[in-house]
Amino acid sequence: MTHYTNIYAKAFLSILFSIALGISAATAQNCQPGYVLNPVTTNNRIEWNKFPEFSLPFKILYSGPRFGDTQSQPLKHGFSHIAAFSGPEPASLTERQRAMLWYGVATSSGDQPWGDNTLRSPWGNDTAAYRSFWDAYASTITQVDVVCLDIERMQREDRDILALKSNTRIPQNYRNLSDADFLATYKRDMRWWYTEAANRLRAKGVKAALTSYSDVPIRNTWLNITANSWQDWTTNPARTHYLTQDNSGKVGGSVYDAMDFLSPSPYYYYGYDHPIGKDYLSYLLFSIEANAAWSDKPIIPFVWLRVHDSYDKNIPLITDFMAEATAIFPFFSGAKGLWIWENPFLSDERQENYAPYEHFIYGLYRLSEFKDMLEGDYDLVIPMSARDHMEQQNPVWRGIVKNNHILIAAQNPYAADNATTSITVSYQNWARNITLKGKEVFLCKFDLNDTVNGVEPTLDLVNVFPNPAARELNVSLEGINGVTDVDFALTNSKGQIFLQQPLKAFAGQSRTTIPLPRLAAGMYFARFTTNNRTVIKKVAILQ
Repeated sequence: MTHYTNIYAKAFLSILFSIALGISAATAQNCQPGYVLNPVTTNNRIEWNKFPEFSLPFKILYSGPRFGDTQSQPLKHGFSHIAAFSGPEPASLTERQRAMLWYGVATSSGDQPWGDNTLRSPWGNDTAAYRSFWDAYASTITQVDVVCLDIERMQREDRDILALKSNTRIPQNYRNLSDADFLATYKRDMRWWYTEAANRLRAKGVKAALTSYSDVPIRNTWLNITANSWQDWTTNPARTHYLTQDNSGKVGGSVYDAMDFLSPSPYYYYGYDHPIGKDYLSYLLFSIEANAAWSDKPIIPFVWLRVHDSYDKNIPLITDFMAEATAIFPFFSGAKGLWIWENPFLSDERQENYAPYEHFIYGLYRLSEFKDMLEGDYDLVIPMSARDHMEQQNPVWRGIVKNNHILIAAQNPYAADNATTSITVSYQNWARNITLKGKEVFLCKFDLNDTVNGVEPTLDLVNVFPNPAARELNVSLEGINGVTDVDFALTNSKGQIFLQQPLKAFAGQSRTTIPLPRLAAGMYFARFTTNNRTVIKKVAILQ
């Protein structure tokens, strides 16, 4: 923020002016985009040229519709790679701008047990035929920067694998195995086939970054996310998928090792109007955050701007606000890119308005206005896991911290269009109350040195003791003007919440004792929030 003479007096006048207008502190920030979108109204068109040209420091790959664009417009508007080519692009693009989706890895080598969509068997396949097919493909992609293997030919669950024991197409010697040995052998041999496809590319000199569509430790899921705790999702190896495990069941192994980055596929299985469709944002972020808990490989999710059913040409596009949120929020959960996909086999059969694509591009544009916050090293602020957001159905916010600034993205996916939602965003000893309008995607940068938190407090004084603390924390609250509701949260420096409960401050002094969960030793922050004030106290926790 710019500093002037008499800055304190001017800051005080600014606060009073904001109160008089009835606006929030966030509104006083310069958060309005430099360009305002006027969405396309003509069917089967994306109006790339109306957007300012911009770039982002991520791998953002375009496999969407082109509608006659031969000027590589995605590369001028936030995307780094093109994987759905138009006009002379296959020859005109540089290697670093080209990406390939390798369809049919398992299905394009004749009638094979592995490629059979019902059987999906690793046994009885013609290995020489597969290798010949893979080698031929490798010779066509020597000048490509990114290759994604689209395999999708394995039985996913143990019950589906065991069902093969009654299938006469499975060789008898495998069917004679015990259930435990049958499962272990199927998983081991399936990992071999997935890995072999990648190995043949490398053997033929393909140097592109490799990934495998949806083959990640925590595979796309939705209905069972809240069935397990966040701790269980992130520490229990049973939650990870066997393709990305080694033979001992730990994350790793040949398939995992062959990937340069991970590509979860959080396609939206339900439209927003579906009873659980409003969980779309927590579902998207869960797919990123859960996999980041198991792997330090870059995560670049596939996203699709339709409700998922890739074989139905009538399946609709998602809503505009969903598309904009899909472009912005993944990077606040740690994604290092996005791969936007459209079914290339049905694009000619549709006549519809592609405004959601423009809202996605607009989301990328809005991010680009804060490009300095996204380059180099920065810290993520994730105050609540996406899994818990899905359970609580509350507003979602995430932050990126760099150089004494915080970039906040927030949305209330559950709000009515005309509703307003007030939430408190915080980091260490900084906090702000912001207001969300309907389901808008809030995106704004704040100065962490600006510590004005509110006026006319009803929470007058807060003390916490002992400090350092070990097993419990005593809290003393002094309030004015009667009884005040106080939201208490204990967070770490990144805003992750470890303990949360409601308190009350009475006129005069009130005390309460809060038992502490088992925590790692270190510095934490006790945050006390009322309607118009936030107080944050540093608390040292002893092990």
